[in-house]
Amino acid sequence: MSSSDSLILALDAMGGDDAPAMVIDGAALALERSSGIRFLLAGDENRLRPLLARHGELEKACELLHTEEFVSGDAKPSVALRQGRNSSMRLVIDAVRDGRAAAAISAGNTGALMAMAKVVLRTLPAIDRPAIASVLPSRQRPVVMLDLGANVDCSAENLVQFAVMGEVYARAVLDVEKPRIGLLNVGTEEVKGDNVVREAATLLRDSPLDIDYAGFVEGNDVIDGVVDVIVTDGFTGNVALKIAEGTASLYADALRNAFRGSLRGKLAYLIGRSALGGLRAKFDPRLYNGAMFLGVNGVVVKSHGGTDAIGFAAAIKAAVDIARRGTNERIIEGMAALVTEPDPAETAAR
Repeated sequence: MSSSDSLILALDAMGGDDAPAMVIDGAALALERSSGIRFLLAGDENRLRPLLARHGELEKACELLHTEEFVSGDAKPSVALRQGRNSSMRLVIDAVRDGRAAAAISAGNTGALMAMAKVVLRTLPAIDRPAIASVLPSRQRPVVMLDLGANVDCSAENLVQFAVMGEVYARAVLDVEKPRIGLLNVGTEEVKGDNVVREAATLLRDSPLDIDYAGFVEGNDVIDGVVDVIVTDGFTGNVALKIAEGTASLYADALRNAFRGSLRGKLAYLIGRSALGGLRAKFDPRLYNGAMFLGVNGVVVKSHGGTDAIGFAAAIKAAVDIARRGTNERIIEGMAALVTEPDPAETAAR
């Protein structure tokens, strides 16, 4: 397949705790699983070439964008924006802006990546602030949650925009025909929550949007999967995500220690190994890796910085799905419906 009919993805090869080896191994794995993709690899060619030599097919599907500069994990976003114009992170975002790549994927500094994406790509029409969205496991089926840390303080209008973007994202990535949307709150009663959340609820109920707004949901509803899209501010979303990740890690370690701690535990593991394997496959956090910056005028996917090749491959797959299903175009359509004034006769009829 020629590059003219391939989906080209730009990878920040120097972003992440175990980069660039993790990025290269993840790209090789993604190439095996997704047909018709090619890569622009931004990073130090002297470090990338030996790694690519271990993956013949990947090497043929890559073009290198050489730079020795990269954004460190502790760099301030403002400093990275000013001084990182030739960094591997900036080069992949520039590639999306210039139309050379359909998406940019990085496991680097989240704040710097968001700052660069907002400045270089700008935001979509009618979007005030981008949001970080990701897919999380639940008891029923995966759910979309946003914002996961881009905006600490949000207005009611911001939350409504997040709802529109999250609804489109759920349809594009989860194949849910009519996603149910919930506002995360401290209770489900209409009087609960602060003024911002209550106002957002009113705006969603009264808007002309063709969406299924289910009302307020609580923290346990996220795990129960009672809705498809959970909308909240970045402060709450990031705290909830970190607690969920930490709890999952706690239980995984406890289970592992229980099986290793005694002969009975080892025998129990041997008996239930197949069932445990299925459980691990369903809730493996690496398979849910890849958060999209919804609202910027281009596809930018943030991978967890501490992930491995399996997790980075999952982030690449998320970018492929988002790009191929026209997520941004759908968001523009949804926002157009939001800002369009409803017909007075229709409003009176309702």
